[in-house]
Amino acid sequence: MSSPATARTDFFARHEGLLRAAAEAIATRGFHSAYPESPSKSVYGEEAPEAGERAFRDLLDRPFALPGHPGEAGAVGGEVSPYGPRLGVTYPRLDPREAVATAKAAGRAWRRTSPDTRAGVAAEILARLNAASFQMAHAVHHTTGQPFVMAFQAGGANAQDRGLEAVAYAWTAQRQAPAAATWAKPTRKGEPLTLEKTFTPVGRGVSLLIACNTFPTWNGYPGLFASLVTGNPVVVKPHPAAVLPLALSVRVARDVLAEAGFDPNTVLLAAEAPEDRVAATLATDPDVRIIDFTGSTGFGDWLEQNARQAAVHTEKAGLNTVVLDSTADYKGLLRNLAFSLSLYSGQMCTTPQNLYVPREGLATDQGVKTPEIFAADLADALGKLLGDPQRAAGTLGALTGEAVRERVDKARALGGTQFGGEPLTHPEYPEAVLRTPLVAVLDADRDAETYRTEWFGPISFVIATDSTARAVELLRETIAAHGALTASVHSTDAEVLEATREAALDAGVHLAENFTGQVFVNQTAAFSDYHGSQANPAASATLSDWAFVTGRFAVLQSRRPAVATQEATGA
Repeated sequence: MSSPATARTDFFARHEGLLRAAAEAIATRGFHSAYPESPSKSVYGEEAPEAGERAFRDLLDRPFALPGHPGEAGAVGGEVSPYGPRLGVTYPRLDPREAVATAKAAGRAWRRTSPDTRAGVAAEILARLNAASFQMAHAVHHTTGQPFVMAFQAGGANAQDRGLEAVAYAWTAQRQAPAAATWAKPTRKGEPLTLEKTFTPVGRGVSLLIACNTFPTWNGYPGLFASLVTGNPVVVKPHPAAVLPLALSVRVARDVLAEAGFDPNTVLLAAEAPEDRVAATLATDPDVRIIDFTGSTGFGDWLEQNARQAAVHTEKAGLNTVVLDSTADYKGLLRNLAFSLSLYSGQMCTTPQNLYVPREGLATDQGVKTPEIFAADLADALGKLLGDPQRAAGTLGALTGEAVRERVDKARALGGTQFGGEPLTHPEYPEAVLRTPLVAVLDADRDAETYRTEWFGPISFVIATDSTARAVELLRETIAAHGALTASVHSTDAEVLEATREAALDAGVHLAENFTGQVFVNQTAAFSDYHGSQANPAASATLSDWAFVTGRFAVLQSRRPAVATQEATGA
């Protein structure tokens, strides 16, 4: 192994251009991507797809190799692909107290190194994850149920971009203070009072990542890399149904840390069985000082209320809303919205749920469309999109579990005018559970209890309102009360657009206007789009912004009299 100093210098020097470009991208917020999202042989190499699949298959039905990782408490496993097969992978079971104590001890040397060194190590981790993108895509595909191409993009390249974005924020934030400075205060007589000062960014302590089932890497990488680059060791606690993608990520991180001369236990895997429920124990450990969480509103709220010793960053859930007033491209609106509702079977925190249409109708280039007619037209667009079984499978993926299936059945039991919600057969995996998106027509006054509740999965409501103005007010009310990750408006009226912008600002939600093309409200781009906001109940963090990184470290100073001052006073 090369000496630690050489390895550290090499990693930063190797990736300095990448880091500077990423830092520029977060400042300009235009298009930027460091990792190609196309699973093409021309991009990743002729052998990459087959090699990645073999590497994934080689992981199955055996213990997952994590050299030097603690875990004398036994092994855990049990992941089952939403497409049917059991993965058969087992992971070391790590006692929660041991995990925190081990990470804390390992992190001392990591804390003492420079932001440049830490950013270089993080960039090397991301480079190796990118090289393993096909293996990661299969791991994400078979733990989350995402369609394969989506798993490659969202679970691989897009997640890597989100990780690099967090690296750029963390690296740049720590470099705002100079490493050293001379302080000279003039005096009325004689020489100025002079001090030499040094400034060192220091992490807060052990960071805990509590990951979700649906997007373990895309949602997990920002917190992981923000904490690492700001000098904190990280304990990664995956969802029991989606351990493998983060286990692979942890293994790569540990390998790079070891090569750079650091203790690989700076990053640990805290896998658990479903019945273990160690997240609460980890989260309330006094030495856990940072928590990143994606998941249910209930547990996210619990963390915010009970993990008082930590800076808690949550992404939870809410009522994603669309105001439909008027459009000059009705077909484009339907196509765009149908894809947004179908992508990954609506199992995205950004999928629209509540679609408000005035009772007198939505004005379009094809005439006025009442809520019932609009719902029928939307169902027809969904049918065209999902009519081919292969295309349907590549768009919908598979439902993640029993809770989503039960939710669809519960929505179908609501009655009234409904479309969709029927089962489909996957052409390759007959055991996979697929449902077409369910669209139900509700009344804003009569059915408030229904649409003011989140229905995670392929379930959306077309809600008849007294007017567009009332729809805008409902957007403001429901999101302020229950949160949302996204909001949309379709209107050809400048006053309606301005009123919706104001309502979105009041509610604290990001807004998309008149999306009818190939950009979709439930997709966000790293380096440009903010994901989540601290301004409504659906999240206490934004991926990524300055607030996401600055609370993860402190700048500590050391000061001493300058040599010239000491000599003048005879010291």
